[in-house]
Formats: sequence, C-alpha cells, structure tokens
Amino acid sequence: MTKPSGIDIIKSVLSAFIGVQSKANRERDFTEGSLKTYIIAGIVFTVLFIGTLIFVVSAVLG
Repeated sequence: MTKPSGIDIIKSVLSAFIGVQSKANRERDFTEGSLKTYIIAGIVFTVLFIGTLIFVVSAVLG
C-alpha cells in the first residue's frame, strides 16, 4: 500500500478526534503513516477546535 494522502490524514485525525476511527484505518495509520504528521495534524485540529469554541462563546456572551 501507499502512504496516506493529506485527505486520508485529515479524515483519520477527525475520525479519531470524535472516536469513530475504524480498525482498518487505525491499523493503516500505524503501519504506513508518519507519527510526526499525525501529531502535527492533531495539534492543529485541537487548536482550531479550541479557537472555534472561544469565538462562539465570545460571540454569544457579547
């Protein structure tokens, strides 16, 4: 198999983020993916998530 593409990495990180990652995709990520890439993607999505929450709460509270 080939290395996961950027879209595959994004889908895997978002799926893992909400806890619905399939066993086949998880195994593919661990065998063919780069740990550094998934860590960076996870950090980026976590920061975006927290930023979105801060924005929404600030907008609601005025």
